[in-house]
Amino acid sequence: MLDVRRLHLLRELDRRGTIAAVAEALNFTASAVSQQLSVLEREAGVPLLERSGRRVVLTPAGRTLVGHADAVLERLELAVSELAGAREGIGGSLRIGTFPSGGPAIVPATLAELARRHPALEPMVQEIDSARVSDGLRAGELDVALVHDYDFVPASPDTTVDEVPLLDEPMYLATGGGGPASDAARGGDTLADLLGPWAEAPWITARDGTTGHAMAVRACQAAGFRPRIRHQVNDFRTVLALAAIGQGAGFVPEMATAQAPDGVLLTRLPLFRRSKVAFRAGGGSHPAIAAFVTAARAAVGGSS
Repeated sequence: MLDVRRLHLLRELDRRGTIAAVAEALNFTASAVSQQLSVLEREAGVPLLERSGRRVVLTPAGRTLVGHADAVLERLELAVSELAGAREGIGGSLRIGTFPSGGPAIVPATLAELARRHPALEPMVQEIDSARVSDGLRAGELDVALVHDYDFVPASPDTTVDEVPLLDEPMYLATGGGGPASDAARGGDTLADLLGPWAEAPWITARDGTTGHAMAVRACQAAGFRPRIRHQVNDFRTVLALAAIGQGAGFVPEMATAQAPDGVLLTRLPLFRRSKVAFRAGGGSHPAIAAFVTAARAAVGGSS
């Protein structure tokens, strides 16, 4: 009989790439992870892992088993959700991840709505980059999370995570007033029309390695140039403040434009950011997660 906990370790090895990363994420020692995976191989009766230099990689049989592990763990998540639904009332802790700009714009209103509807629920919020959410959900560090993706940077398919849409919002070009973007706004509505006048200007992007950074670079490339990046900041308020004093051009979502200071010019772009609620596959019917989705939609003006 295959042990579910060991299947979980195998799946994490497939996603994270190294035994050390699995151990760190799940609070095991590397030797304990190796021992458990060796036991799983004996249970399976076929080799699941093989050495490739200093790394351990999955064999074809190991990758096949990971696919079954996804299905088994999703079914267990569904069972947990249905059992929770059989209990009276919604309570206990709910660990919530959020991307930085979702904090002030979505989270407070969502938590207020949750408190009004389900006072026994204890939300616990932590800021996390969208790229790390699936790891946090699988490791049990999070129960639910606000995530987003952009045009030019679609989310990678992940069978371990389910998502429901929350909000689509346009992106804006933030620049100092009176600059070349003023002429661009009158000249056309394509990316080349709107971004092209800023091809030689300095740019303000999110930090390298984030989806926001990738979106900015790819959008500029689609407009025919590679941005000359001067500043790398993730906080949209800082992007707006730097743009207002002529330190460069940057991208901000509509959600952030309410914080625009005097002196900044905002030009709507044919680009969108899509915010969603993510949770472990099979967990969407869990009463606490369903309550969070309902509250988040109410917070952004959707159906309640």
